[in-house]
Amino acid sequence: MAPLRDRVARTSFGLAQGKTKVLAGKYRNDAGIIGAALLGLQEDDMDKKSIAEILIPKFDIEGVMEDAVPYGNGHINDTYLVTMRVNGGTKQYVLQRINKHVFKRPDKLMDNFYAVTEFIRDEIIKEGGDPERESIRVIKSSDGRNFYMTTDGDYWRVISYVTDSVSYDKVERPQQFYDSAVAFGKFQYMLRNFPAEELYETIKDFHNTPVRYQQLMDAAEKDNFERRAEVEKEIEFATARLDFIGTFERAHAEGKLPLKVTHNDTKLNNILFDKNTGKPICVIDLDTIMPGYSVNDFGDSIRFGATTALEDEADLSKVNFDIQLFEVYVKGFLEGARGGLTDCEIGFLPHAAMMMTLECGMRFLADYLNGDTYFKTSRPKQNLDRARNQFKLVSDMEKQFDEMKKIVAKYAAKN
Repeated sequence: MAPLRDRVARTSFGLAQGKTKVLAGKYRNDAGIIGAALLGLQEDDMDKKSIAEILIPKFDIEGVMEDAVPYGNGHINDTYLVTMRVNGGTKQYVLQRINKHVFKRPDKLMDNFYAVTEFIRDEIIKEGGDPERESIRVIKSSDGRNFYMTTDGDYWRVISYVTDSVSYDKVERPQQFYDSAVAFGKFQYMLRNFPAEELYETIKDFHNTPVRYQQLMDAAEKDNFERRAEVEKEIEFATARLDFIGTFERAHAEGKLPLKVTHNDTKLNNILFDKNTGKPICVIDLDTIMPGYSVNDFGDSIRFGATTALEDEADLSKVNFDIQLFEVYVKGFLEGARGGLTDCEIGFLPHAAMMMTLECGMRFLADYLNGDTYFKTSRPKQNLDRARNQFKLVSDMEKQFDEMKKIVAKYAAKN
């Protein structure tokens, strides 16, 4: 720095005691690297905003777009929160690109989405509720469709944004889990009269556990990414439970387990809560709405919520089934369902907790063997960690299965 300081001293103006100070920059030689990275991020943000500026006019929305930013942490779709300036204020919407690689018929998916949300909105109105806050609304495209398709074949949709809402990735308190159980039970109840046979099967055999097992075996046999050797123990875990895996499909074939309108992805983070009161507002993420088993909706909530860790926790010593949270959820779900479940459905609730946990573990494992093509990952072996996490929960549930049945019987008697 000495030659530079000397040069500045000789060429600068001013009093001797007021000489200009020359100091090294805070980031030194990294300044250029950091500047380039920030420029890239800014251009990426501008690209996202440009996409929204092109697409938003294709929908029946008032106002001028003010901003568009990435939103949420879902595994499947690309999502943006769009802010519109309207009459001196602002209104927000959710803009999403539907993953056409996962959902082969986005048009049919949106038919389901629209039909179910409109049905729910009518039910909310009948009960004296606020449909704009207690449900989501599909915004039609300018040509009256439930989506907009670009020239390159991408499907986009816009749905209403519920203000002052928040979602949670992990159960933070029992009351929160109870409230979510009531919400999903009520979701079942509100759709009790919807003709399930009219819905399109968005993802064929989505919660057909025997099919999921076969997909795992196929992925293991092909071993395209040479990962099977490290997961033999996990494959054996699934195979040892093959008879259990067919439980629900056998019951349905025998006429015991009915098809219902189901959400099929009833994780805690698919409930919006009021950020001020902490109470549940509405159920979201309806891409997998289709005919299914109500018990699967119950079981998926348990496998995600009645655990002591996030679903990608790699340290299995931190992963345990929380039977107290299971009891909390059983109580809330049966209350929310308001007596709308059959005896067979109620009796299968403990089985469903294990079934959905096992199935999800097999899906994570199959995706890992297939090169992580379905579930989004942020680090190597994340899907394998997810699979092992789920299998650990199954083992815990098996040890407490009799207690789980007693809990269900207790609350079934009250409802």
